[in-house]
Amino acid sequence: MFNPSQAPAIDDLRDLYKKRVPKMFYDYCETGSYTTQTFVENTTAFQKHYLRQRVAVNVDNRSTESTMLGEKVAMPVALGPIGSGGMQHADGEIHACRAAQKFGLPYTLSTMSVCSIETVAAAVEKPFWFQLYVMREREFTTNLINRAKAAKCSALVLTLDLQLLGQRHKDVKNGLSTPPKVTFRNMLNIATKPSWALGMAMTKNRVFGNIHGHAKDVENMADLANWTHRQFDPSLDWSSIDFIRKQWDGPLILKGINDVEDAKIASKKGADAIIVSNHGGRQLDGCAPTIDMLGPIVDAVGKKTEVWMDSGIRTGIDIMRALALGAKATMIGRAYIYGLGAGGEAGVTHALNILQKELSTTMGLCGERLISDIGRHNLLNSGVAKSR
Repeated sequence: MFNPSQAPAIDDLRDLYKKRVPKMFYDYCETGSYTTQTFVENTTAFQKHYLRQRVAVNVDNRSTESTMLGEKVAMPVALGPIGSGGMQHADGEIHACRAAQKFGLPYTLSTMSVCSIETVAAAVEKPFWFQLYVMREREFTTNLINRAKAAKCSALVLTLDLQLLGQRHKDVKNGLSTPPKVTFRNMLNIATKPSWALGMAMTKNRVFGNIHGHAKDVENMADLANWTHRQFDPSLDWSSIDFIRKQWDGPLILKGINDVEDAKIASKKGADAIIVSNHGGRQLDGCAPTIDMLGPIVDAVGKKTEVWMDSGIRTGIDIMRALALGAKATMIGRAYIYGLGAGGEAGVTHALNILQKELSTTMGLCGERLISDIGRHNLLNSGVAKSR
């Protein structure tokens, strides 16, 4: 049974998560590619951006409310797409989506989710966003878009930074698969996670639901694994945006931008929002932390396109820093997955409560009452700290 009092901080949720989820899925979440330099620096880089403490300012009646693409949100945060979310907790995507919608935040379902688009849509009350990978098999990609339309998904998040798969060494060592392979080592570990095992035994959602039964020539788990690895498309280029735009007339969000020139191109392509992201340090190891790229990208395109960011956010203080550097909003991944693994929907809700409380408190200690008032004047080393 999940007890929120055991986890006053996101790090505490991570500790509970580690105890309750099989090792291969904990490691899948809590690591990066190759040397993990970018994975580590995504979080530590936030610490270089000092907030400016202000006192004797009336900060009563603070509000974390904001908007994303014109829609009201309880705080400037969306739940980002996470592959294999249904392996972190049985029916995990449904639990996370319900928590987000009740909280007043957008939820993004991954192409590589365990629960399918249709399964999640049937289990929740409101539209959600869908994250798309462009596959080599364009017919499959078109069908995915049409399925998202049929499920009334309200925005499409196109991920651009996974043409090639950055190797995550722990996944190789653990023999990561969805569902886990029946080996002595895996079964021994799962035996120490009885709540997880019971939940998985009670659900039918154990494979990649958006692919299984929809991809050609996929009849068993071996076919599914091979098909998935073959389908990520190294020929993906900016013309793919035109391909998507012909089929999707709703809001289009481009994810995986971590370079000023790419941000300019994405903006010219008519993206409704771009997400400054390096895939949580899971793709190009050695690239810049997203918080360090955020300011230059905002300066380049922020007046034309909404700029959001992800990768490395673990606290409401991190959210404040991102907003101060010009982000219109943020996306979180691991911070809510810790809650999901620790306690399902209740755990995700608790993670969101932690982040909102930290954000509100940080705003007050910086002398701000409204999200719209946050800016670079809230940073000590921004070069404009003396302007207010």
